[in-house]
Amino acid sequence: MLVFAVSRMVFYIYYSGLLTIESIDISDVFLSFWYALPLDISTACYILIVPTIILTIQSYSSPKWLNYVNLVYSFLVLLVYFSITTSEIGIYDEWKTKLHFKALNYISHPAEIYNSSETYVFFILMVILVLQIGIGIWFYRRFIYERIVVRPRNLILSSLFFVFTSILLFIGIRGGVSEIPITQSSSYFSKHNFINLASVNSGYSLLISTIENYKFKDTNPFGFYNSDFAKKRVQKLHEVVNDTTTKILNTSKPNIVILLLESWSADLIESLGGNSGITPQFKELEKEGLLFTNLYASGNRSEQAMSAVFAGFPSTPITAITHSLDKINGLPSLTKTLEKEGYSSSFFFGGELMYGGINSFISVNGFDVIKEIGDFDRNLPRGKLGIHDEFILDEQINYLNTQKQPFFSALFTVSTHSPYDQPMDDVISWAESKNQNGYLNSAYYTDKCLGNYFKNAKKQSWYSNTLFIIVADHSHNTYNNWPVYTKEYRSIPLLLIGDVIKDEFKGSKIDRIGSQTDIASTLLSQLNIVCEDFFWSRNLFNPTTPEFAYFETGEGVGWLTPNGYFVYNNTINEYQEMQIEPLLKDSIIMDGSSYLQVLFQQFMEY
Repeated sequence: MLVFAVSRMVFYIYYSGLLTIESIDISDVFLSFWYALPLDISTACYILIVPTIILTIQSYSSPKWLNYVNLVYSFLVLLVYFSITTSEIGIYDEWKTKLHFKALNYISHPAEIYNSSETYVFFILMVILVLQIGIGIWFYRRFIYERIVVRPRNLILSSLFFVFTSILLFIGIRGGVSEIPITQSSSYFSKHNFINLASVNSGYSLLISTIENYKFKDTNPFGFYNSDFAKKRVQKLHEVVNDTTTKILNTSKPNIVILLLESWSADLIESLGGNSGITPQFKELEKEGLLFTNLYASGNRSEQAMSAVFAGFPSTPITAITHSLDKINGLPSLTKTLEKEGYSSSFFFGGELMYGGINSFISVNGFDVIKEIGDFDRNLPRGKLGIHDEFILDEQINYLNTQKQPFFSALFTVSTHSPYDQPMDDVISWAESKNQNGYLNSAYYTDKCLGNYFKNAKKQSWYSNTLFIIVADHSHNTYNNWPVYTKEYRSIPLLLIGDVIKDEFKGSKIDRIGSQTDIASTLLSQLNIVCEDFFWSRNLFNPTTPEFAYFETGEGVGWLTPNGYFVYNNTINEYQEMQIEPLLKDSIIMDGSSYLQVLFQQFMEY
């Protein structure tokens, strides 16, 4: 229990600045230790199962080696638990979540984890980890550990001890003797998600996440309704009564370039409600294109964006489909669909694509040419995570100058990912966003790179026949400090730009609610290409299609419609957000829940 309290306190100390930024009362911090007790006790009881078995054996017989087994086990528990909590400190600033099963996919790439963080942060975390483990082991050896020696045996008392202790452990694991067993929701009490996440025991949370991941191999954890009922509601959501697609292009076969911007929140864009001065070049580009003002990221990780944009497949809670090689082969492919129409294809990234399973997905998706950090000149300036955006953008233009039209090319930026070591002096220094100034300055840098990119691209012969699609992979925490599960946090920019757009649409805005998953069908419909394989993707230029957006929350579903929205957390069985007119509440909840149920079932069956 002391270990849990110490690790929680270390978390609070490390992120003490957020207490002021998010206006968190210090009383919530102290209360969190109280509300954490039930899960802490449950976790401790899980951990005590092995020592109880060892102690029971020792009550009958006490070979010396059992003492060493107990000692090694205790050391491993300290090592594993402190590793989990220290990892959470490292990921919280970016992910705003607990360490879950999905994150374990990154452990196989420790170098990428190191490169994703600022050097001093990485070493601070290592010091925190070593200190916690070292002090923990010293404290355990000094004050807790006791070597068991042979003693007179009393079989009756030993048996009673085992039975009585087992009952206590079972009650502790279950969270008491009430009819409903304990869940993570027992630690949720604050209006601040930061406090709630800190209150949930890290070991318990990861255990449940791992169990859920393996459990859904046979059972859909989101089985809210009868299967047929859910399918009918989802079919209706994707029903196209009348195809009245608005044609915005002056050609049916343009070159297509997708610029996928790392971690660009809508809060970076003045036209989307963000502060002015962060992305002035993007604001200028808006005058030449169509800006979607109600677009949302399907997931919160880059690998989820890949399947959403290039396969039209929505992100799933618990895990990402890109982590499963056997599943991604079953996904539709925007790249392959375009290649059938005579397009060549290429993908550019200044970092390493192995992170999050992106490399395997991009390969399976069918790109002819894939270029990542190792494929470029070693002399190109780079930071810890990869080559700076300005140089990769130039590389793409140089490559496209050698290609036959029509071509399809995608580029994924890197500079707006921590550690934000872009090669320019800071421009933004807002007191109210001091915890995100590095991020905001990196966005200003990438925005400047975009401005120069388009100035360069306009000089090329292929520019006049090219449609550019600028979209974020996911959002990011900003000066507004939106909770990660809210629609405001998930809002991202989508801008279509290029000479191929009809003049009457340039500088306009599209307010229809949509998602990254809708890009595939929206694009293919403009090109008069059949897109029936992309079931989950909707044509945003067909005004007769139902209007909604879905996003996964890690543990559940976020669902937005013109008539309101909700966010449901399946793990704690709570609606974290609910803004729906009472008369429409049941219908909208059934739509969103059915969507997740059918989606996850298809994910399981791929």
